[in-house]
Amino acid sequence: MDQKVFVALNSDFLSFSIPTVMPAWVIDKYGSNDVLRFTKNASFPIIDFPNEVIVKVFAAGLNPLDVSMRGGYGAATLSMKRDPVNIKRSGSEFPLILGRDVSGVIMECGLDVKYFRERDEVWAAIPPWKQGSLAEFVVLSANEVSHKPKSLNHTQAAAIPYVATTAWSALVNTGGLSKDNCANKRILILGGSGGVGTFAIQMLKAWGAHVTVTCSQNAEQFVKGLGADHVVDYTSGPVEEPLSALEKFDLILDNVGGDTERWALNLLKPWSGAKYVTLVTPFLQNTDMLGIADGMMQSAATMATKALKHLIKGVHYRWGFYAPSGPALDEIREMVDAGQIQAVVDETFNFSQVPQAFEKVEKGHARGKTVVQISKGGDDL
Repeated sequence: MDQKVFVALNSDFLSFSIPTVMPAWVIDKYGSNDVLRFTKNASFPIIDFPNEVIVKVFAAGLNPLDVSMRGGYGAATLSMKRDPVNIKRSGSEFPLILGRDVSGVIMECGLDVKYFRERDEVWAAIPPWKQGSLAEFVVLSANEVSHKPKSLNHTQAAAIPYVATTAWSALVNTGGLSKDNCANKRILILGGSGGVGTFAIQMLKAWGAHVTVTCSQNAEQFVKGLGADHVVDYTSGPVEEPLSALEKFDLILDNVGGDTERWALNLLKPWSGAKYVTLVTPFLQNTDMLGIADGMMQSAATMATKALKHLIKGVHYRWGFYAPSGPALDEIREMVDAGQIQAVVDETFNFSQVPQAFEKVEKGHARGKTVVQISKGGDDL
């Protein structure tokens, strides 16, 4: 056969065999649940950098962040992260795929990827500026990915990465805790029955801490079953009153926000390095409203003012942020496979039920995580 003809036929075959579209749930604008749209023609992810991998998604976890992003939360800031030099037109993030948790199998590796191979089972927390996991495939940097725990199926595994890396960032990176310094430390978790709270309870107990949590009365047995030493019911009256009667704490993790800052820092041990870490910060709200530069300046000023105000009382005030991290997930995988941490799945939906899954998350009062099964057969691998 003529070589030119062979090359032409071969290139036609290749272009035909590599998919260009895939099924996914997307949004074309920000809004309420009715902006969610199922399509079979979402753009297939491609490897742009040699350290990236393409993952076939078997299960995706939903988080309150997904509901917030559906409504436009963080839109200006995340657009800046996606397009730092601002060369794309406004709205170029659409159609946008949500979903921050993924468990699946690697289908393709970039040239510089050494730690993973095709068909490796992996889990990851997807950065919010990237396309998400409510799709058949997703592309990620290899340093955001970790081998999935062998003791979990994909549905269970998809319940952990986002809340785990958020808790890890807040407690380890910001709070300074580790398995070596946690023994007998007194930790208070405000809002203990949601995704971050249920993970944090288990990790801190595995490290030997004494854990007190606040939650509603009907979640008390649930969080005690995860290892909580003491539970305070926030529905029975002002929660600060029973908490003030307890011995003071070494660290407080705040998943609630609101007026908790007004009283929570008084519960810390003064002049002992005790820290209050809140995951409810105005950072993205400031940058969305004021722009990147002014929003960051406003956030820095707010943070500095609050930190100084509390520092003179002998306690540390900090903001905690979600930080995707494959190495953190490596350590968490070992704890899961050692039986120290279990996946807490509140409810599972199939791929056709994504709007219902969003409604479930939006209602709040979760007992763990909401998970969407994307591909059949993933848990049989």
